[in-house]
Amino acid sequence: MDNGNQFLGTERIEKLMRQYAVPCIISLLVGALYNIVDQIFIANASYLGSYGNAANTVVFPLTVVALAIAVMVGDGCCAFVSMALGRNEVDKAKLSVGNAVVLILAASIALTAVYLIFANAIIAMFGGTVNEETFHHSQEYFFYITLGIPFYMFGQAMNPIIRADGNPKFAMVSTLAGAVINIILDPIFIFIFQWGMMGAAVATVIGQVVTAVLAVWYLLHMRIIKPARGDYALIGSVCGRMLMLGITSFLSQISLVAAMAAINNMLRKYGALDEIFGQEQYAQIPMAVVGIVMKFFQIVISIVVGMAAGCIPVVGYNMGAEKKLRVRKLFTKLLIAEALVGAVALVLAEGFPRQLIDIFGAANESSYYTDFAVKAFRTYLCMMVLACVNKACFIFLQAVGKALASTMLSMFREVVFGVGFALLLPVFFGLDGVLYSMPVSDILTFIISAVIIVKSYRELNTDAGGVQKS
Repeated sequence: MDNGNQFLGTERIEKLMRQYAVPCIISLLVGALYNIVDQIFIANASYLGSYGNAANTVVFPLTVVALAIAVMVGDGCCAFVSMALGRNEVDKAKLSVGNAVVLILAASIALTAVYLIFANAIIAMFGGTVNEETFHHSQEYFFYITLGIPFYMFGQAMNPIIRADGNPKFAMVSTLAGAVINIILDPIFIFIFQWGMMGAAVATVIGQVVTAVLAVWYLLHMRIIKPARGDYALIGSVCGRMLMLGITSFLSQISLVAAMAAINNMLRKYGALDEIFGQEQYAQIPMAVVGIVMKFFQIVISIVVGMAAGCIPVVGYNMGAEKKLRVRKLFTKLLIAEALVGAVALVLAEGFPRQLIDIFGAANESSYYTDFAVKAFRTYLCMMVLACVNKACFIFLQAVGKALASTMLSMFREVVFGVGFALLLPVFFGLDGVLYSMPVSDILTFIISAVIIVKSYRELNTDAGGVQKS
């Protein structure tokens, strides 16, 4: 039976990478831009300024929690579907889609309820009590963002599933439509209506609703893997396999939350001991600045993850069809491309930090803000090339079905190293220690990644027919 995706096993690797990776990159970039666009407009509103920026930084990791759950379900389903189609098991692919839809709806409703009930405690946990003004702005922004959580999670989870159905362009367009609406509404609500943090949040939610509606429409009109009514009944083995395949995507995102919680609290703790940032009127600056640096990092990582995640259907299909040499070739090209993206990002961070800062309204801030921001960009992001290669390795392992190896590597980078050094290094180096945590983590992770890359090349050296690469 023709499953409609057989070209994944025959088409040129280069063409498939462009066809699948580019829309995925754009989709993830657009998804990242929701929060980033909010922050740009907030920063350039004189009545919000660095307080609004700091509030955005506080709420940002809480939106990432929602994204983490969504991509775990979506990427896991995408990998499951791709391998099933490679084995010509279309019915299993449809079943996984139905189960994914039910899982993400249940998870989004549960998370929204938790956020609404424990809002103040959650905001405090992520450093929102650095001063009264930041806490007030955080409360306002968080409440309205929370109302959009179900729409956001459904749209993000469906995005990789739509790609797995062979329509990466629609996945891109649906996300782009929501982001464009957000970009249009943000300045109207913030500058014309003067709605402040509420305006930024409402603009974001409206965009997310549009993306979710388009995803529902596509679900009802799928080409290959449209689920039947019975496919929406949860099957434990299917859900378990899906979630295992998506666990790396989850950890990659959720670890950012853990790192941001650690970083925000270390910035608050050691900032209070600083001669400048210990003053009430400047207390929010370290948090606002590091939030901006993280947003730039998120843009770069969206490109990196988009490249790798966009290739999941291609890798999954060819692994299912036992065409390992094609997978090896794709892995090579992916690593080279990821390293180049990291190199470009490194040049921007090291060579043009002031220009990057200016985008986020630095003209309205003190010299303390600008000076700390320059240091933050140049220190925190100095190992961008290694960070990009590490991310590619995580997702590739996920795509070939090595969920455990992918999970362990991601855990070491994001939790053991990322959170560990964010807590440890400030003890010895103060505020600067927070900035050192990321490059140190990426150096140590790359050492492990290099070993895994070599081992993966050896395992992918032979096709099903016994053809071996010399």
